[in-house]
Amino acid sequence: MATTDLATTPTPSPAASGSLSTTDTPPTQIAGWGRIALPGHEVFGEDLERLSARPTLFRGLGRSYGDSSLPASPSATVVNTTLADRVLSWNPETGMLRAEAGLSLYTMNRLFLPARWFTPVSPGTQFVTLGGMVASDVHGKNHHVAGCFGQHVRAMRMRVADGRVLEVTQRQYADLFWATVGGMGWTGAILEVEVQLQRVPSPWITQHTEQVGDLETLVGRLKEVSRTWPMTMSWIDCLKRGKNMGRGIVFYGRWADAKDAPATFPAWRGEVALPVDAPSWALNPLTMGAFNFGVYRSHIPRHKHAIVGPETFYYPLDYVRSWNRAYGLSGFTQYQCVIPDDAGLRAVVRFMELLTASGAASFLCVMKDCGPEGEGLLSFPKAGTSIAVDIPVKADTAAVVARLNKLVIEVGGRIYLTKDSFTTADDFRAMEPRLDAFLEARQTWDPERRFASAQSVRLFGDDPTGAR
Repeated sequence: MATTDLATTPTPSPAASGSLSTTDTPPTQIAGWGRIALPGHEVFGEDLERLSARPTLFRGLGRSYGDSSLPASPSATVVNTTLADRVLSWNPETGMLRAEAGLSLYTMNRLFLPARWFTPVSPGTQFVTLGGMVASDVHGKNHHVAGCFGQHVRAMRMRVADGRVLEVTQRQYADLFWATVGGMGWTGAILEVEVQLQRVPSPWITQHTEQVGDLETLVGRLKEVSRTWPMTMSWIDCLKRGKNMGRGIVFYGRWADAKDAPATFPAWRGEVALPVDAPSWALNPLTMGAFNFGVYRSHIPRHKHAIVGPETFYYPLDYVRSWNRAYGLSGFTQYQCVIPDDAGLRAVVRFMELLTASGAASFLCVMKDCGPEGEGLLSFPKAGTSIAVDIPVKADTAAVVARLNKLVIEVGGRIYLTKDSFTTADDFRAMEPRLDAFLEARQTWDPERRFASAQSVRLFGDDPTGAR
């Protein structure tokens, strides 16, 4: 895989008219958020139904970290959905929204939060599309109470491999529905999404944060607050070893009651840009350790309370545009796994010990409490502790991922496909007991594997020459 310094916001190409005739144009580099890039053809267009007439991979804002939205081969075409972002229907009484797959969460927040409606499940960035939220079956800080995004989707309009355009629901074409939710775009093209939004009492969030000195206390506190608070997560200093390993900050909150919230609407934050790529030497144990020390020690007093806007609570990294440049031209991967509750605290400790010993830990490590497994056949979360860590790409990154995967498989966990770049086919099969059911559904709906990506080539051996 190559790395790239391509702009992180897609720019419509000359093929924006909607034509998929790319045979006379050379491939360009298409990048994921981790800055891994592969050659292929990316086209933009507003008419997704017409663009999907020739099966291909769909892609939104490019925020998947690895190769899940990258072309299967240099001759393959990727349809960018971001121009297809119309709201098709909206019921202000019930909160039922139907929109094209390219509508972004950023736009949804600005359209509907002033009327006290919010997405039922939000990932850690608002720069994602509805189609991408379904394909990844995104989860968030409230997974232990709300599950994944797909549980709140009522219908999808899809183009499947044989050319039909179908209305797909949890009852009608149920196998296709649950294979598509979390199915990374491998079952068909998502054209429209209908989802039930959540009514909130105010546009503000009551937030509590606590400084915690070690991993055992942090995991216990995270589980404890999850019993009474709907939104929880923690930041961990994953570079620290010994008795202070896993020290960090626990965050928990809920939507503020109108009587407790400011009367004004929270101002939408501006952005600051990271204008250049960090040099390769900038990310080292000394600089990352100093950053983690500063974050941890700056949390004074140990317990804080505030009323904050949703961007502060949900999307802190969105404040820095192109923050992926902090990892330099070599890019990064995010390793995200879930350690099941029945594996116990010791399994979490073993994972953190292995991570720190590998030298792959960085300044961004997040832990969340996950609720029961959802119905999506490849959906990521299950009851347990989710750990996500950014890892700068180096020569030994694949070996580090393999060691982490070995432990995750041993304890019955799994990894999140949306973040993955390096997991092997054998490791993925070993950690995914639902894989045969997914592959059976995929065989039913796309027996020729016409919907493919670089990730499906890596994990399933899809023939890249057959991807169009």
